[in-house]
Amino acid sequence: MRREILKAGALAFAGLLAAGRVGSAAAQERWPARPIRLIVPYIPGSAPDVTARHLVDRMGAALGQPVVIENRGGAGGNIGNEAAARSAPDGYTLLLGTNAMLVLPQLHRRSVGYDPLRDFVPIVNVASMPHLLIAPSDGPRSVPELIDTLRRQPGLPYASGGNGSGAHLAAELFKAMAQVDAMHIPFRGAPDIVNNVMSGQVRFGFPTLGTATELVRSGRLRGLGVTSPQRNPALPDVPTIAETVPGFDLVSWFAILGPAAMPDHIVNRVDEAVRTALTDPVLRARIEADGTVVLGMPAARFAEFYQVEYRKWGEAVRISRAVVD
Repeated sequence: MRREILKAGALAFAGLLAAGRVGSAAAQERWPARPIRLIVPYIPGSAPDVTARHLVDRMGAALGQPVVIENRGGAGGNIGNEAAARSAPDGYTLLLGTNAMLVLPQLHRRSVGYDPLRDFVPIVNVASMPHLLIAPSDGPRSVPELIDTLRRQPGLPYASGGNGSGAHLAAELFKAMAQVDAMHIPFRGAPDIVNNVMSGQVRFGFPTLGTATELVRSGRLRGLGVTSPQRNPALPDVPTIAETVPGFDLVSWFAILGPAAMPDHIVNRVDEAVRTALTDPVLRARIEADGTVVLGMPAARFAEFYQVEYRKWGEAVRISRAVVD
């Protein structure tokens, strides 16, 4: 009798374990069960926002749930980055992050509210894009001419997308390497850089290339140089800055990340969904039309790249001597 009771208990316990495993597997299979929020830490119309809007429909189709963009612009991306870092790691809040999220903590003297290495899990690197040195249509015609102007008139204003943004760091690195001086005027995002350069309120800026491509093609802005080591197919006649300032190389990227401790099965689902979306030739053509380069770098490779980029951009901060109080 005792043996039968023990046997029955063991069978019941085994049944519970099996049910738990089934329940756990079912819970994994059910994700996502509702729409997913994608925080874009920049204003609508910025290059990261445009890339996100190209991506979300096909990403959502691959996941079986809508992916809804929430713009949290300001503070060079700090506001949106911090909001994503503090979100529950359940897969229902993701971040369209950029290289700026690695830079900001290394620029600020005080805490920015998140640690890029501790508070996020890299999922998939979507695309990269150089910055574009722009000037008003009646401004300098080339990088050498801009350098000469800044040496004759030190302190002329330039626009950035906020303290610590990629545009800010690109300009400070340019100043350091070209040995010129200019006054930093921070705005909220790349569209503000374009508008203020175009109006002549500032003399130059470094928005991401995609933000200004059409305006350069139309002649409303002058594109003086791209920040990548190679010329970009979207503006093949625009030289690289490195052709005048040897060694200049600063390329931004756009990636999907999640809050730390996000379960591996969700990371893998998001990674797969994004890379599946990026195989669509129509989507790739739309993304690449403005000079963006599609990457689709998977989670394992992106995690290694993320660590290397943290050190690389930290070195750029040191060289530029850029600091945000």
